[in-house]
Amino acid sequence: MTRFVTWPRIAIAGAVVLALCITLGLTRPWERPQQGPAAPTGTASAAPADITCEDGAQRLDQVLSSGATWSLCSSIDPDLGLVLSNIHITPPGAEPISLIDTLSISQLEVPYDDGGRNTYDITEAGFGGIKMKTLGADVCPGDRLSFDIPNIGDGTYGKTERREVLCSSVVDGGVAYHSSDRVAPAAARRTDLQLFTVSRVGWYEYLTEYTFGADGSIDVQLGATGDLSPVDYSDADHGSDIGQDEHATSHSHNAVWRVDWALGGPSGMQVEQYDAEPTGEMGENAPIIAGSLTRLEHPTTADWQERRWWRVLNPEVLNEDGRPISYEIDLAGTDSFTFVDEQTQDGAHVHDAGAGYDVAFTNADDCQIYAVKNDGPCGDGVPDFVADGQGEPLDDVVSWVAVGFHHVPRDEDQSPMEMHWQGFGLVPRGLTAQRFDLPEGHEEVNGVPDSEWHEEPT
Repeated sequence: MTRFVTWPRIAIAGAVVLALCITLGLTRPWERPQQGPAAPTGTASAAPADITCEDGAQRLDQVLSSGATWSLCSSIDPDLGLVLSNIHITPPGAEPISLIDTLSISQLEVPYDDGGRNTYDITEAGFGGIKMKTLGADVCPGDRLSFDIPNIGDGTYGKTERREVLCSSVVDGGVAYHSSDRVAPAAARRTDLQLFTVSRVGWYEYLTEYTFGADGSIDVQLGATGDLSPVDYSDADHGSDIGQDEHATSHSHNAVWRVDWALGGPSGMQVEQYDAEPTGEMGENAPIIAGSLTRLEHPTTADWQERRWWRVLNPEVLNEDGRPISYEIDLAGTDSFTFVDEQTQDGAHVHDAGAGYDVAFTNADDCQIYAVKNDGPCGDGVPDFVADGQGEPLDDVVSWVAVGFHHVPRDEDQSPMEMHWQGFGLVPRGLTAQRFDLPEGHEEVNGVPDSEWHEEPT
């Protein structure tokens, strides 16, 4: 699948406000300004969130072009690789908002189409330790953060090395908005904070990447490069012809991320599923679609369908319009369609969801870490976690987000392999009543239908 968002991958000129610090009050010798558009004058956030990072974790605070500040802790786990925690955002001129307790990948399964190989790369190899690669300026345009990385296992035995393994960059996020309204025309670009590590497992090299947007969004991605396996070749039924009549075996990258929410606080959260369906009736110019939100009250699994998404909300924490703050989970599945002119009265594409799950919701449990091959008394994986929590109300919500990629090799994948991506987005929905970087003249445009504010553009 294509990436949820195609983020430009280079830093752009101009100064941006940067505030970087780590726990224990240590100063990083490599601190320097990142490149990107400057934050608008007078829109800087209030003081960054008052968060404490655990031993070994490093704190990062970054102001972006909207004036919002991201605050979080980063650490490296021998199995999970990059783990982000205590994630907060501070809107311009407002108080910090708690969003996520911990965010990490929780399993990566790689089964080959001929049935000859299947690996569980997180629990069998791990993304940290010796699997995590040291980064250089050739791939990291920003700051390279150092961590103590064990040279064997989880560090219980052997030694550790201080290595630069995490890249932190402020990057060009593209056009933030463009309004040609005659009353208050406005246009601007934006900056985003991008964090990534590189882990080598077998012949593949994986990028664990998180992009924190100036708009409050979080783009979660797994990138794959490196080399095709030189020992996994089969036939035309199970692979793709490359080179001189050889067939590199097709395979899947089945990734699941664990999002332990702390939206507005450690508990008191709810989950809702949005669905919209054709009513079978026609309006003046188009079919009528009816949509609604349904609360998911207990741990459950769910499948993606057209016009379906989910949100995690805190009903006790309201935005300026009196609505609960929430984040939408966007799997980036395209909504298939038929042009209105080509539809019959009851014509509608129906997505046939396969087995398994696209998203699952459970309550937080420190024993429930891996989506598959979980080691502990609380079950082998997500289906067990859901089954064990059937009678519980969802309150301390964890989202398990599954995104697959079926890799049919191409000639261009050799060598090294072109990067391919899979992932999802977390999008603020009602976190604030209006956008962070509200342009001058747009302050009163907030749910005002048929407003005289607007003039028809030419």
